[in-house]
Amino acid sequence: MEPTSSLPPLIQRHWLNGLILALFAALYGPLLIHWADGWLNKSISLEHEYFSHGLLGLPYAGYLVWEQRKRWQKLPAQSHPAGFVLLGLGAIAYLIGTGELMNASFPLILTGLCLTLKGVPGLKLQAFPLLFTLFATPNPIPYLISPYILPLQNFIAGTAGFILHVLNVPDLNVSGIHLSVRGNFVEVAPHCSGLKMLFTSLYIGGMLLHWTGMWRSRPKVLWLFGGTVIISVVVNILRNTFLAYLYGMDHITLFNWAHEGMGGDLISLVMLMAVVVWLDCIERIDNYFTLGTATGIINYGGWWEKK
Repeated sequence: MEPTSSLPPLIQRHWLNGLILALFAALYGPLLIHWADGWLNKSISLEHEYFSHGLLGLPYAGYLVWEQRKRWQKLPAQSHPAGFVLLGLGAIAYLIGTGELMNASFPLILTGLCLTLKGVPGLKLQAFPLLFTLFATPNPIPYLISPYILPLQNFIAGTAGFILHVLNVPDLNVSGIHLSVRGNFVEVAPHCSGLKMLFTSLYIGGMLLHWTGMWRSRPKVLWLFGGTVIISVVVNILRNTFLAYLYGMDHITLFNWAHEGMGGDLISLVMLMAVVVWLDCIERIDNYFTLGTATGIINYGGWWEKK
């Protein structure tokens, strides 16, 4: 007579997945809570605030994994050597303990698990959740690229100064990335140049492309991301113009409200809504030309797509 297990069938089938999930929660639960608390209360470092879109992106990635759970279970168990390498690198980065390396270990471990448990098919299945996780993981990229966006800062400051000049704002002066109104200086810093909101807008745009299935169309992807960059620059020009005027005219309470208070959040919301509207416009234009084209072939500035 063969020995029988007293464990419920559900636990017998999924004990390994449960063990991995419990270990992963113990290792990275505190880190994820730290990220979420820092993003919500703005108590995290300035560079890490650039990744506050993770408040939406990480739950969305988790939702995608849950939705694909049956397809994941049907994949045959197989391992890829790269998975063990990534798990090793992730473990080393986690054990070293520095903030940046511990953050980097999060997507490394997840990718390594996919390759170790299900091989390349598993990696392909979870490609989008992994990408959304990777681009929501705080890293030093914003700090590294800040010195290279000086031309953007100069452009925003100069354009804001031109708008204020057209509006006949008195005692106006523009010097590089600095705006002066009545002797009160405002600096268009990298954070104020819209780099953070550009990161967020592109990330949310990527989520919308995936949600709507438009990511399969290269022209739509290019149109959306190109328009998102333009929207980000235009909104931040208007934002810096408004801030320079408020500070220069000594409306300090309104300046603080628009700069770091709820006003700044409302401006961010307006920008994200503009991205959503732009996505809808792309879809409407696509539908219009599709209906009006007998062959079902659309030309987007040289890029051809067969419907």
